[in-house]
Amino acid sequence: MTRKRGLTEEAATASIDQACRMLRLPSIRQQFTDLAEGAARDQMSYRAFLAELLLAECDDRARRRSERRIKAASFPRDKSLRAFDFEANPNIDPATINTLATCEWVKKGEPLSLIGDSGTGKSHLLIALGTEAAMHGFRVRYVLATKLVNELVEAADEKQLSKTIARYGRVDLLCIDELGYMELDRRVAELLFQVLTEREEKNSVAIASNESFSGWTKTFTAPRLCAAIVDRLTFNGAIIQTGTESYRLAHTKAQAEQAQAS
Repeated sequence: MTRKRGLTEEAATASIDQACRMLRLPSIRQQFTDLAEGAARDQMSYRAFLAELLLAECDDRARRRSERRIKAASFPRDKSLRAFDFEANPNIDPATINTLATCEWVKKGEPLSLIGDSGTGKSHLLIALGTEAAMHGFRVRYVLATKLVNELVEAADEKQLSKTIARYGRVDLLCIDELGYMELDRRVAELLFQVLTEREEKNSVAIASNESFSGWTKTFTAPRLCAAIVDRLTFNGAIIQTGTESYRLAHTKAQAEQAQAS
């Protein structure tokens, strides 16, 4: 594309649009007119206007990268820390959660355990903190414990176990939800242990479980293997007890009582 001098406003706009397409600058192409009008109105310098254009493109690219990482994590639903009701569950310290939201623990490859009964917010926090990690630039993967162990068993049967373990080992944060809801025989527990060992002190694992660690022998029936798995998930990590009172149940009861009263 040859450069042209003395372009009309219409021709200049068309040239900018074409150049943005060639250089793959979609945000500048979409926002140029509004930014140009704002720059003229505010009497911005050429340098300041150029900075506005480039920052708009950088911000939009960062947003799209975050969206791609969040999508790649395979979260089952959208959950944010902003939407979490800390007043409904006094067991959870907001300051602790806000510290975890900085994602330093993910950077250091430390584990996180969320332990509590159903309806106490542990899955919400698991997804929300995973989302924060994705927004901070980390590769995240969410998976139900049942799905993970089934995938590992299938991979072992098809002689693809090393490949599957390596795939789960590459992400910066692996979020395993609903761990403790099922009993695992020794073979399955050993497969899960291999995933945890692959990630040990390198990449973070965050789990949500309805069972306290003392009750994990019901899930991992081999005592030594159970102790080793607990060690992998707690060493240098954070443990958050979300309690036993279901927020969902309390919320449902409150709605029912309100409906009866009205």
